[in-house]
Amino acid sequence: MSTEQIMQLTYLVLLGAAIGGSAIVAGRNNLGKMAQQAAIWALIFVGVIGAYGLWGDISQNVSPRQSAMADGTITVPRGAGGHYFLNIDVNGTPVRFIVDTGASQVVLSERDARRAGIDPDSLTYSGMAATANGMVPTAPVMLDTMTLEGVTEGPVAAVVNGGEMDESLLGMTYLGLYDRIEIANNTLVLTR
Repeated sequence: MSTEQIMQLTYLVLLGAAIGGSAIVAGRNNLGKMAQQAAIWALIFVGVIGAYGLWGDISQNVSPRQSAMADGTITVPRGAGGHYFLNIDVNGTPVRFIVDTGASQVVLSERDARRAGIDPDSLTYSGMAATANGMVPTAPVMLDTMTLEGVTEGPVAAVVNGGEMDESLLGMTYLGLYDRIEIANNTLVLTR
């Protein structure tokens, strides 16, 4: 710990002791009730910390996810920010995509490309794409396989984005493999 961190910790301990001491002095006639209230607040604090730590697991089990029907239809609930997300295995590696019907191609971030076995440093960034962040270089690639809910397609043309990207985009080179794309009742439906 640095000296500054030690000083901050000392300040917080002294502040906590002052607040705790004043609470004890103020409630010295009702120490039992004060201890009960302190225990309740401690449990609330522990509960909030536990819920925060487990939120990822809880939200995965509570919120609806993509699913496949027996007739080959895939349903995807609307996700955070109003987007639709699909989890597709690219070359055997799970990749989370934002469905983007305005994108003409499947666009991988450099991070997702690397995870799928493509070395972004060895690619030739010969194309350009207009994005919300301006023009970015792109490198054409061919994905061996894309597997969604047990159905494998491939090879599929894609590009690797040379700019900053948080999520990969699922564009029309993949979405065009479906006969119908429909959005109704906050659900995206892909039909073969």
